[in-house]
Amino acid sequence: MGAAVPVLRDDFTVHELRALAGRASNGKVARRLLAIALVLEGSSRKVAAQSCGMDRQTLRDWVHRYNVEGPDGLSDRGGGGAKPRLSPEQIAQLAVWVEAGPDPARDGVVRWRRADLARRIEAEFEIKLHERTVGSYLVQLGFRRLSVRPEHPNADPVAQTAFKKTLPAS
Repeated sequence: MGAAVPVLRDDFTVHELRALAGRASNGKVARRLLAIALVLEGSSRKVAAQSCGMDRQTLRDWVHRYNVEGPDGLSDRGGGGAKPRLSPEQIAQLAVWVEAGPDPARDGVVRWRRADLARRIEAEFEIKLHERTVGSYLVQLGFRRLSVRPEHPNADPVAQTAFKKTLPAS
């Protein structure tokens, strides 16, 4: 079994670490600070880790981060998510296509659907996207799905106006 990882930083005392934990807005960071304070007080790693809801290996990893970065290193780091498949220039071009509408001769459609835009993106940029991904790009650009109110092809506007209520407002 390997040796315990020592807490090398001495710029914060146990009391200062507990005060930092009390002021921390993130509960996870507060627990990590308290676990390190317990280790500095002389508690065993197992007891310090269990009292703060983690195992010894996790506490060891947080001690490493604390030794290198101090209390600021105890916060979670976001993964950043997946890199966008389309560049900003390509997204701008997509917006131009949607604003201009499809060309029936070239695109074979009279209105854009996500599937049609995905085919156009694949043809122009050689990037294959799922329809839902195209939809998320459209939402990012501020476009919304709009549909016209349906109207029966045999509707009679004269009969509709005659049928409307003509009573005076009370």
